[in-house]
Amino acid sequence: MARKKTEIQAIRSGVPIYPIGVAGKLLNVHPRTLRIYEQESLIKPAMAGNRRIFSADDIRWVTCLRTFIHEEGISIPGLKKLLDHIPCWEVAGCPAAIHERCAAKVERTAMRAMSQAGEKKAAGEEGSELERQKREHSG
Repeated sequence: MARKKTEIQAIRSGVPIYPIGVAGKLLNVHPRTLRIYEQESLIKPAMAGNRRIFSADDIRWVTCLRTFIHEEGISIPGLKKLLDHIPCWEVAGCPAAIHERCAAKVERTAMRAMSQAGEKKAAGEEGSELERQKREHSG
């Protein structure tokens, strides 16, 4: 009986394969540092049970974060504020071909933009209601 040939495929960069210890060694950081970044919502590794698993995209993003922190002198709160206003791929300077398929991108700005739009809509509705009441009382 002939054995079935298995085809070897390259692992996509968004597939989580590195446990936190290996990710820490690849990044030359203590695993506690990665947990701090996660607590600060700068990264969101995949979870397998209670174990954090990182992808190559996650490793690339943490490398970028560390560059901003250690070479550019931006604090973690500063990075969080920056990410509230512009998407991570603009902060990191990623080309469109990379950020469109990146599994590690941080999309905090989309949520913020939606909440701001909702606030403006609510404020507009309140304002139009007040205008309507003024017209009724004055007329």
